[in-house]
Amino acid sequence: MTAGRFRKVLIANRGEIACRIIRTARAKGYGTVAVYSEADADARHVRLANEAVAIGPAPASQSYLAIDKIIDAARKSGADAVHPGYGFLSENAAFAQACADARLIFIGPSAEAIRVMGDKAQAKHRMIAAGVPCVPGYQDSEQSDARLTQEASRIGFPLVVKAAAGGGGRGMRLLREPSVLAAALNAARSEARNAFGDDRLLLERAVTDARHVEIQVFGDSQGNVIHLGERDCSVQRRHQKVVEEAPSPAVHDDLRARMGAAAVKAAKAIGYVGAGTVEFLLDSHGEFYFLEMNTRLQVEHPVTEFVTGLDLVALQFDVAEGEPLPLAQADVRLEGYAIEVRLYAEDARRQFLPQTGAFHLFEPATGEGIRVDHGLEDSGVITPFYDPMLAKIIAHGAGREEARRRLIAALENTVLLGVTTNKDLLIDMLETEVFTQGGATTEFIEKHTNVTPLAAPDFETMAVAAMLFSDGSGQGWHSSHWLQHPVKLQIGETEKNLHTARAGAFWNVASDGESAKLRILEKTSDRLRYEVDGRMRTLRFARADDTLYLDLGRRVLTIEDRTFAPPATADAKADGILRAPMNGSVIAIRVTEGARVTRGDIVAVLEAMKMQHEIVAPADGTIEQVAVQPGAQVATRDPLVVVKLETVA
Repeated sequence: MTAGRFRKVLIANRGEIACRIIRTARAKGYGTVAVYSEADADARHVRLANEAVAIGPAPASQSYLAIDKIIDAARKSGADAVHPGYGFLSENAAFAQACADARLIFIGPSAEAIRVMGDKAQAKHRMIAAGVPCVPGYQDSEQSDARLTQEASRIGFPLVVKAAAGGGGRGMRLLREPSVLAAALNAARSEARNAFGDDRLLLERAVTDARHVEIQVFGDSQGNVIHLGERDCSVQRRHQKVVEEAPSPAVHDDLRARMGAAAVKAAKAIGYVGAGTVEFLLDSHGEFYFLEMNTRLQVEHPVTEFVTGLDLVALQFDVAEGEPLPLAQADVRLEGYAIEVRLYAEDARRQFLPQTGAFHLFEPATGEGIRVDHGLEDSGVITPFYDPMLAKIIAHGAGREEARRRLIAALENTVLLGVTTNKDLLIDMLETEVFTQGGATTEFIEKHTNVTPLAAPDFETMAVAAMLFSDGSGQGWHSSHWLQHPVKLQIGETEKNLHTARAGAFWNVASDGESAKLRILEKTSDRLRYEVDGRMRTLRFARADDTLYLDLGRRVLTIEDRTFAPPATADAKADGILRAPMNGSVIAIRVTEGARVTRGDIVAVLEAMKMQHEIVAPADGTIEQVAVQPGAQVATRDPLVVVKLETVA
């Protein structure tokens, strides 16, 4: 990195990280420039920046990943520095070099440091040479299936396949037996090629039931490198982090010192300047192994900021201007505990399927020790083009238990309606005994979380929904009684018939022998305060046509008014039409018309929110029609392939 003074910073990113960088940049007196794709013209980061420059169509490859467009935006705006955030081009050595060539200060490490550590295979060779403990594996250039199969046999199972050039879980597979190796190599190569333009793979022994512990390092241009303690990032799904905390409940002072020293050694081995993270696996015996180095700011940096009292983005700016680090290793103090969760647009009960579409209400939590980083407006649209993370909710406390309690309350008080999120799952995870006791490992979600379908809501909730649907239309009066109005509601697979009737200030709701008497105490466009059976309650809601979204604090429900709706259409198992489960791009069609398929065969592959999703045949049959071609953009429930299903005698 070439250090130097600057006055205006272009943020080569979007969403919550762009908003977070803008906040510190403005506090330090820098001018800020946002960039935006066509999908982000009305985004919050665009509004917060001093100025903004359009950089192209919605797909990231044509906007946020287009180096020439970012450099041109900096030239047009007069920016003299670029902060890459995380993701996108943040660990792209060519981008860092392009900034240097354009005489822009790149707020990050040198292109060479990014190049070395961005290639996991090369990074591992460098770390072994530097004496940093590494997981046994294979990271050489010979990439034939035969060689990889031979090396997998040598390493043994369980085994991890990784993309040599990538991160964020893309191109990564955990294999427990040899029979799935060939398919996993093919899938990992495809995902790595699409995500990083590089399909090289490496193999590592799987350190099972381990902890994922990372060390925050910082270096300056004077050669000083320190660490700021650790973060425990063990709770993951699809190899992407969901919960992070600092300090780790598994790391004592001596282990922290040893891991920190190894991380500093790793950073010094490549002359590292700026903020970086050295990631380790910590096994049950207290041994740790180098995984990779992220040559950028991490998503989970707020927990380190909470416990150290430092603004890491401010430190990045200072180091980029050539200033020495303002503290030495002996000055670093960790105070209290902080825990962060990532609020994702995904359906945990459908294999964490990303969710897209309009949201009608967003309101982040506030309170003592609470921080919510996000890039959302009060309402808007979640598109399929970018990562499904919507916000980061962080809590700090004097002790770990206080931080945990505050975080649960903050989740309950964070409202996002219209798109399914993992909010209820996050609360469930934070309340498990294993997490409460600090015992979560990388297998936590698999072993200790409940992703079974939610039970049907209680009658009171259904009654409230019926009242909200009927309010304004249930006031008709007959000579002898208030008119009853039938309401048919559907939640998932559950359908319920109710009757509502208004009697003065009260609503009577009944169904199948159950009844409730409710009274609206206060109602706005998104908040309801009501009384039922002498108890007063408050909830948040949003309504879009015949769909009602209710936030009950710990659980969010989507309820449809089916009173006047036609009968539901048949699903794929009945009519053979395989539909897109979300908005996305068709990556591959694996079948041709007339071909026979068996149940479970992959017929198409979609990409949405940086992940690939396989569409499989629901039963045996013959391909009757292929409705789309690779490269097509599809919306939720668009037909992809039609299968003529075989009938069973």
